[in-house]
This record gives sequence, structure tokens and C-alpha cells, in this order.
Amino acid sequence: MSKITTRMKRHVRHVLKDENPTIWVGKEGLTPQLAAEIEKQLQRTKMVKVKILPAALQDEVTAQIIGAKAAEQTNSALVEVRGHVFILFRKRKAEEEPSEP
Repeated sequence: MSKITTRMKRHVRHVLKDENPTIWVGKEGLTPQLAAEIEKQLQRTKMVKVKILPAALQDEVTAQIIGAKAAEQTNSALVEVRGHVFILFRKRKAEEEPSEP
């Protein structure tokens, strides 16, 4: 997972406080397709707000666990978990440099 400073966390929370979640985790949990969509949105906007539907929170699974797993799979930082919503942040990856032959 990438590191994030307290000041940066505050900034990300401020930017996303009035935004609606752009991704919803359903009863299947964190699927590879969902991780790919999170990755795509992180590439485009650096931060993403995810809502977990109650059907995904079964047995011992909590919002904190799902958020930590999503952050690990996308190599991003888990900014905040509040209720059933979590925020991920990652600096944009540098453009791929052409490899030498």
C-alpha cells in the first residue's frame, strides 16, 4: 500500500465530502472486475469513493476489511472508512517508459 500523510488525507476527505460514491461493492464482495474498475478510476482521478452495500457485509467481513483488501489489490492508500463508505487515494503512476531493445 502506498503511504499518505495526514495533511493529504485531510485534503482528500475535503474534496470528496460532498461527492457521491462512484463504485458500489455488491453481495459478491470485491471481485477482480471491481478491482479493475477501482484501478481505472484511480488512474484517472487519483481518488475514489466506494460504498459497500449491506449484502456484502456478511459473517466476519467488515467495511474496514474490504477497504484494506481493495487498497492492497490496487496499491493505494486507505484514507478513511466511515460507516459503509471508504476512500482510496493513489498518486498517478508515471507514464510507462519505453524499454530499450
